[in-house]
Formats: sequence, C-alpha cells, structure tokens
Amino acid sequence: MQELDRIIRRHQTISKLSAAFFYGICVTLALNLFWEPGGVYASGITGAAQLVATIAKRWFNFPIGLGMRTTDIFSTAIMLFVLNVPLFILGWNKIGHRFTFFTIIAVLCSTVMMRLVHVPPLTTDPIICGIFGAVVNGLGTGMALRNNISTGGLDILGIVMRKKTGRSIGQINIMFNLMIIIVAGFVYSWPHALISAVSIFINGRMIDSLYTRQQQLQVMIVTAHPKRVISEIQDKMRRGITIVHDAEGAFRHQEMTILFTVISRAEMGDLEMAMKNSDPYAFVSITDSVKILGRFYEPQIR
Repeated sequence: MQELDRIIRRHQTISKLSAAFFYGICVTLALNLFWEPGGVYASGITGAAQLVATIAKRWFNFPIGLGMRTTDIFSTAIMLFVLNVPLFILGWNKIGHRFTFFTIIAVLCSTVMMRLVHVPPLTTDPIICGIFGAVVNGLGTGMALRNNISTGGLDILGIVMRKKTGRSIGQINIMFNLMIIIVAGFVYSWPHALISAVSIFINGRMIDSLYTRQQQLQVMIVTAHPKRVISEIQDKMRRGITIVHDAEGAFRHQEMTILFTVISRAEMGDLEMAMKNSDPYAFVSITDSVKILGRFYEPQIR
C-alpha cells in the first residue's frame, strides 16, 4: 500500500510539474506573441505587471548604472514574480503548502521563459492579438488549475474567495480585472483597454471551460433499483442523495424512486459509469445548479 501511495504521489508530482511548465509556455506565447505586440493587457497579476512595465518605460525610463535602465528592473517578467509574492504567502496560509510550492514553480517558469523566449509577432492587430492571447493563456491556466496548481495572482485570490462566495474563479477574475481595464485606458488608450476587456472575458470563459471542479450540477435520477444506484454512487463518489419514494411512471405505471444529488461537472464521467453499472435503463436529468446553500463536499486542494 505504501509503495502504491508513493507511485501515485510521484505521478501527481510529475503531472503538476508538467502543468507548471506548460503554463509557462502558454503565458509566454500569449504575452510575447500576442498581447505585447498588440498593446493588449492581460488579466490578473500579469496585466498589473504589464501596467507597471508600461508606466516605468513611459515616465521612469532612465539609467541606473552598470548598463542597466529602470525598465530592466521593472519589466513585465520581473514584476510578475514580485507582485505574486504576497499572494504566495496567502496561498501558503489559506490553501496549502504543496499547492503553493507548485504555484511558485509555475510563476518561476513563466518569469524565466518571458525573459529568455522571444518570438517574432505574427500580427500587431489588437483584436486578433487580444482574442488569441486570451485563448492560449486560458488554456495554460485552465490546465494548471485542473492539476491542482495555481498560476499565481488572482487564481490564488479566486480560490480563497470562491470558498466564501461560491462564485467561479473565472467570474472572480473578470470582476477584479475591471480595475486593470480602467487603468489601462488612462495609461495606454481606451480602444486598447476595451479590447483588453474582451480578451479578459475570453480568458475567464476559457478557464471555466477547462477547470470544471467548481461548477455544480443538479442530478435527478428516476430508477426502479434505488438501492443499487445509491450504493454505486456512494462507492464511486462522495455525494449525499435525497430519496423520494412512491413515484409512478406514467407510461407503464411502474413504481419508481426519484433520487436527487449534486455533483461537480468534473464528476460527469464518474456518474455515467456509476449509472451504467447500477441501472443503465434509469432516467437521468442533469441541469446546471445556479447556487448551492448548505454543505457541498469539495476535495481539499493540496
């Protein structure tokens, strides 16, 4: 058993490191290939780092010795790491040490790659750059979150606040990024700020499409074999079930039982397998759950 645990933990570690590296590639491509050439600002701390770099370049660009200028210190890559330091502390205290460790690795990967990897831009059209930058960055962020690591910045703040408010991480990102849009409008230009707003929205939706653990679904099951279904679901998934007895099917007037439960979207495959094993002829209706009041078990992020 201990050997199996070590193998599983090693596999999880490799997956997390791979996700951190993949995110570093995605955010570097998004920033250097699309956002910066198009004058588009990213979401979260990456966008804040861009703003600091823009302000330093525009108003505080002067030599500081040793052949360096202020823009070398206040670059987007360096400011990305510096601005994340307080959020590392928040994640360490509120979420978990292992989670925060891999988050630091992800931010380090992105910082180093931004400094070292330079690719010629495909276009400088701000609309195209905003859209494709958001898709590429959202892909990397969503994959990182699926592997239980954060990309730093508002991801950490979003995970902490989601526990208190119940909102999705993508929605929380969009709300916090309104400030970046406003500042970008004053610093750069309002047309580019509005395009940045579209890019931030696409980035948030891309994250939500990949990181489905925080999305809840209500499941209604009409079955003639409730004991088998309940046993299978509770064996495969840690979910409570509400039982409604003495239901009747209108077609055959057969006595049925209605079961209600709530699952995350990431558990859809587990539910389908549980139903196939217990009662493949049951009627199952799955709908989006707008809000959950009361206890809903979520696996702890480590």
